Amino acid sequence: MTPDRVLQVQVSRGVATLTLDSPANRNALSRAMRAQLGAAVRDALADDAVRVIVLNHTGRVFCSGMDLAEAAGGGVEDQGVREFPQLLEALWSSPKPVVAVVRGSARAGGVGLAAACDVVVAADSASFAFSEVRLGLVPAVISAVVLPRMVPHVAHRLMLTGEVFDAATAAAGGLVDLVAADDAVDDALAGLLTALAAGAPTALAETKRLLRAGSPLEFDDLLDLSARFFAGDEGQEGIASFREKRPARWVPTTD
Repeated sequence: MTPDRVLQVQVSRGVATLTLDSPANRNALSRAMRAQLGAAVRDALADDAVRVIVLNHTGRVFCSGMDLAEAAGGGVEDQGVREFPQLLEALWSSPKPVVAVVRGSARAGGVGLAAACDVVVAADSASFAFSEVRLGLVPAVISAVVLPRMVPHVAHRLMLTGEVFDAATAAAGGLVDLVAADDAVDDALAGLLTALAAGAPTALAETKRLLRAGSPLEFDDLLDLSARFFAGDEGQEGIASFREKRPARWVPTTD
């Protein structure tokens, strides 16, 4: 990795793995990290070969939040006021499933980064904290993606206290979806990616749009959507593959 490169990008078998790789500052959301991660997400969304996006990390910290060394004494631009919300929105509204893998600690904006993903896989030893209030700050931006995920009273307590909580608490509160033993995270991730790859790309995108909708669609709209997919190319291929007992053509091969 070059000195100014803080993100590793690898695309393999339909999965774009974006690995936060700046252990010196605990994978903080520095200007470089925000720029490189934002560009990598845009590239993955534009690449038809990419079916799933994974956020991973090196070192013992998933992401420590904003780079406070950069923000100290700076203006709003140093705080990523525009870049960070755009990054969260890109992950939240991505038509492709996004998975976060938290093997260590996540703090403040780092928790928001994970919460913006569709599925969060955490190691047993992972820890989380909304540390903003203890620094005289407010978890304002990340609340847009955290609050729809979490059990309200749990989010209230953890955001108000700023206390550190473990993966089990995060799962019980809705922040984390899957918790695995430290040495079993890769296996849990592999199983999840296999399951996601079994879904048809357009059907997954439309399903995610439904899941992210602010309010339920009318039944007439839902019936129309269902009918279009039954009659569409993916629906017909899915039905044929089921009847013929074979994988659908969108399922990645092992070749």
